[in-house]
Amino acid sequence: MVCCVGPVAPGSVSHLLLLLRVTTEPSLYKPPPFPRQAGGKKVGEREKGNHRMRGLGQLFLPIFFTLVLIVHLKDTMSSALPGSAHQTEPPLTSGSHQGLACIGCVLVTSVIEQLAQLHNSTAKAALERLCNYIPEKLHFQDICYLVAEIYGPELVKLMEHKMNADVVCHSMKLCKQDAGQPLCHLYPPPKLGLNAALRKARRIVRNSEVLKSITVFSSVCKLPPLVKLCEKIKYAIKNQLPFEDFDGDKFSAFPTLRGYHWRGRDCNEGNATVYPGRRPHDWDVESDTNCNGIWGVDPKDGIPYEHKFCKGAESKGIILLGDSAGAHFHIPPEWMTAAQMSVQVFSDLPLAFTNELDWPQFSGITGFLNSTIGGWTESLYLYLRRRNLCNHRDFQNISKNGGSSHNLLDLMKSLARDHVLDNPAIVIYSVIGNDVCNGRPDTVAYMTTPKQMHSNVMEALQYLDSHLPKGSHVILMGLVDGGFLWDHLHNRYHPLGQLNKDVTYKQLYSFLSCLRISPCNGWMSSNETLRNFASERALQLSNVLKEIARSEKFASFDIFYMDFPLKKIVEEWRNLGGEAWQLIEPVDGFHPNQIATALGARILWQKALHEWPQMLGKENPFNSQIEAIFRDQGGH
Repeated sequence: MVCCVGPVAPGSVSHLLLLLRVTTEPSLYKPPPFPRQAGGKKVGEREKGNHRMRGLGQLFLPIFFTLVLIVHLKDTMSSALPGSAHQTEPPLTSGSHQGLACIGCVLVTSVIEQLAQLHNSTAKAALERLCNYIPEKLHFQDICYLVAEIYGPELVKLMEHKMNADVVCHSMKLCKQDAGQPLCHLYPPPKLGLNAALRKARRIVRNSEVLKSITVFSSVCKLPPLVKLCEKIKYAIKNQLPFEDFDGDKFSAFPTLRGYHWRGRDCNEGNATVYPGRRPHDWDVESDTNCNGIWGVDPKDGIPYEHKFCKGAESKGIILLGDSAGAHFHIPPEWMTAAQMSVQVFSDLPLAFTNELDWPQFSGITGFLNSTIGGWTESLYLYLRRRNLCNHRDFQNISKNGGSSHNLLDLMKSLARDHVLDNPAIVIYSVIGNDVCNGRPDTVAYMTTPKQMHSNVMEALQYLDSHLPKGSHVILMGLVDGGFLWDHLHNRYHPLGQLNKDVTYKQLYSFLSCLRISPCNGWMSSNETLRNFASERALQLSNVLKEIARSEKFASFDIFYMDFPLKKIVEEWRNLGGEAWQLIEPVDGFHPNQIATALGARILWQKALHEWPQMLGKENPFNSQIEAIFRDQGGH
């Protein structure tokens, strides 16, 4: 219950505190009503936006949007502590949390400045334009306007005085300088100097009731419209299982929140014995028990289709145990490129939010949909499915942002494979960087040692040996040489720097390191000695994997090793007329992008086909008949 004595004046401290309280108490929040014209019709989109611009009259891009990016940076910087396989990841320090708020503010302020510049408009108009791009789905646009009421006035005031994003965010206390630490900045310092500009900016906002009275949101999930959604996302992230799974079989008929974008779609949510990858019950005479779309009896001879087409076909599934590269982390560069922004550009924001900013449906191991984020889709699953259509929907992407050899064992507990009831599987163990990468200033101390790597991987393999059906296969993928990042990106412009040629990846890497939130201080560094050390450690860890594959034997699976095929990916891309830098995600400057992922899948398939054909099973001679009778087998 809210009790006030007299009216609350718009723009007053009481008004702002009430707004903040409304955002943290779900019972008080209601999306602002839209005005209606005579006759009861809603006003047009522009009028609706203009109406919402009243009150304080200023807007700020929603904290939810920036923190979506921030949450990923938090996850990808997570790296295991030295020690046993059971040790947990180091928690974020208070400085790290401050760094997350800082980069979010700088990114958003930069976009607003560039929209105003590009469209020759005021900061107020640029703010309105930006919020109008945000989709209404999941109340995202409502939250945009709500949060704008709090921060908008001071932001616009500073921008009108030509303060750059670094100065704006430091003066608004969203960026903070710890004692004894440098003043972190993304852009080149202003002509009068960074400290002088900051003093001037602080004088401009020194009487701000907002900055005196409002505490920065610590989490997007405190905003009421997203509370329940965030609970679902947290559940999915914590358990690595579908949130919408009504029969508890670890498969779902819902796409995101770890649903069928991550593992094959459940074709019967009311029966826990029906799921992708199981051996068919009674040859699926009456129903499709393994969700591959093949069931029933051929009326010509009375033989079940599953028996006729799939018996002896050596059916098997694909399982990925991986990190953010395997989950296929991606932030669309259009989200940060003012010249490309539109309503359409942000239409996938709800999907991305509920998939943890990952796009496993396009990934190189388990992807199955045509890419909508550039490039094209090729995946080990699609190759194996084309070889044998009985493998339809049999895939699991068990990856997470920040995955490493230390935390993969917990991640593996979400594996859905019964060693008796289910078909064998090809498991790809691929954590290509986080055992070397972390955001710690003393980054070397937090890199996994070869001894730790051996212990962690052996424990994971022993777990697999007790859970996988006999006849399965495991591929250990080596670590990438991340020195590639600096070599090909450091002097190129980041999407934020494209318009004014003022932000390079070298600056971005330095900024992230200064804020203590770098995904990889070892490789995203101007220190060549440090970069070389990180590459050497990655090679040592890869050699551990190679030796395990050479010397160890397991009852349920045979085991293989493969170097991460970075050189071959680059070679393939150059043969297609591309350049090496085009293979890296442009926003984070860290992950392999859609093109690299697709080419990597092609190289992995060719290696398996020529060197390990026993792993793949034979080509199904009945594929054409399956396609003729069952078409797309119910789709994905």
